[in-house]
Amino acid sequence: MPASELVEQFSRSSGPGGQGVNTTDSRVQLSIDLATTSALSEPQRRRVLEQLAPKLAGTELIISASEHRSQRQNRLAARERLAAMLREAIMPKVIRRATRPTRGSQRRRLEGKRQRSETKAARQRPGDSD
Repeated sequence: MPASELVEQFSRSSGPGGQGVNTTDSRVQLSIDLATTSALSEPQRRRVLEQLAPKLAGTELIISASEHRSQRQNRLAARERLAAMLREAIMPKVIRRATRPTRGSQRRRLEGKRQRSETKAARQRPGDSD
């Protein structure tokens, strides 16, 4: 991701932090316009825009990081999170191939059902069975 295409904004983080909490801008908001970035090819861009559509503001992806007390660590966390989101969105989805249960798994399932039935049958009062 070209650093020139990333827009970083800093603000005060919420939560505890001692004396420095009101003076340091440690929260990082990282944004990138996915429609104009040169880091993605056209097929990748279409896939990313489709996959991340619920998380986008128009075509802009915004990532916030405020889990660390230092701005530097939050900048790294935001960049890592951005890279992970893009990597996951670019990868094609793996389609699960339907398979049949193995004979052993069917046997174990039926045996478990049988045992459960016996356990419940043992809870009945004597003479309740018809």
